[in-house]
Amino acid sequence: KVKIMYYHAPAKVNIFLKIVGTRGNYHELLSRFVRVPTLCDTLWFEPKKSTEPFELVGNFDCKIEDNTLYKAYTALCEEGFSKEVGAVMAELSLHVKKSIPTGAGLGGGSSDSATFLKMLNEQACLNLTCKELMEIGSRVGADVSFFASEALSANVSGIGEVVETYQEDALNIEVFTPKIACHTGKVYQTYREYFLQTMDTNQAQKMLSLPSTKLVEQFSKEELNDLYAPALKLYPELSLYAKEGWFFSGSGSSFFR
Repeated sequence: KVKIMYYHAPAKVNIFLKIVGTRGNYHELLSRFVRVPTLCDTLWFEPKKSTEPFELVGNFDCKIEDNTLYKAYTALCEEGFSKEVGAVMAELSLHVKKSIPTGAGLGGGSSDSATFLKMLNEQACLNLTCKELMEIGSRVGADVSFFASEALSANVSGIGEVVETYQEDALNIEVFTPKIACHTGKVYQTYREYFLQTMDTNQAQKMLSLPSTKLVEQFSKEELNDLYAPALKLYPELSLYAKEGWFFSGSGSSFFR
């Protein structure tokens, strides 16, 4: 009997998120990412029942090719490990229990992908370093590098691929997610169409050195997150949940304190 090991994929919040430039269709940012270990998805392997080359069991509403977990698998194959990871996935199915809401600005899909990369690294004995997993993760999705880094708090720049650990005490973060799923791509697009002229790179640079506790003391949710205004334009009902002392994570829809 196979002993099942459970892996936890934690959520994150963005203490601040500032847009500092554009790169093609992407937006360059400066942001403080902080893990939320109290909110996690759970991943595990089980012996496989089907003959599918890649079996994913969980509540997903997209085609397998579009799923970031499948993209993580193909990224490892393209890295030259198709034989090793193919052998693992021929025997085992990947199971995912979602607790992190989607469209919530909490990085659930990216965290799952980073965790799956680690699981395959262990199971297929690839001996990839944390840095190598971060590099592969950066090709899977924007926030995967942060989760692969294992940092509790980090300043993240570029299009999410540059991760610099920020030394600070672990924060006790409470998250509230309204029943609104924000479409990340549309929020960024709305920022580009209506708010690009509000970009303040000097302000963003100043935020990088401040501890997260100071950031939430000194700035409002509007000042901390450049995506709050475009998210509000797209989803006006968010204003019903924007309580005093709560801040907005990523492209939404979650608030945290």
